[in-house]
Amino acid sequence: MRTSVIERKTKETDIALSLNLDGIGHSEIHSGCGFFDHMLTLFAKHGGFDLTLTCKGDVEVDYHHTVEDIGIALGKAFAEAIGDKKGICRYGNMILPMDEALILSAVDISGRGFYAGELSMRAKKVGDFDVELVDEFFIALAQNAAITLHIRQLAGKNTHHIIEGAFKSVARSLRAALSTDARFADSVPSTKGVLG
Repeated sequence: MRTSVIERKTKETDIALSLNLDGIGHSEIHSGCGFFDHMLTLFAKHGGFDLTLTCKGDVEVDYHHTVEDIGIALGKAFAEAIGDKKGICRYGNMILPMDEALILSAVDISGRGFYAGELSMRAKKVGDFDVELVDEFFIALAQNAAITLHIRQLAGKNTHHIIEGAFKSVARSLRAALSTDARFADSVPSTKGVLG
């Protein structure tokens, strides 16, 4: 089982999470932000990840520390659960439609944390969630999971649809990249013999 349990406590947030990469998409999320809970719930569902997460953060300030720190903790959980990377497919991509929005994502379980995102959102907030935090989450996730992550918006006007499409697309790309191939169970998918 590719699983991880992470606890991260700072003066700004107190996070506990468990992750199972080979789950069925079950989740129990309590971040303190309803919209972000929704995004993480569908992320788990579409990735096929079992994810339990609680965060007590300084949401009276705003959601920045909560979102970024969850990205850090979740990234570390992915890195730990992935392990030695033997047998994984390594690459995954998805072009995902969400009503009028169309989002492309691509993932490389490279061992090198990098994020490039191009999302153009008209609204500054969805509910009380600042949309600029989407990039903050994916930056933290990519850096701490040690993955290369690209997200591109190909179409879309509704900010909620664009963000939801991004979370679903990335989840599906990760699901593909983390799937295993029995033919290569004892090898790392790199001619260098190592990823990182």
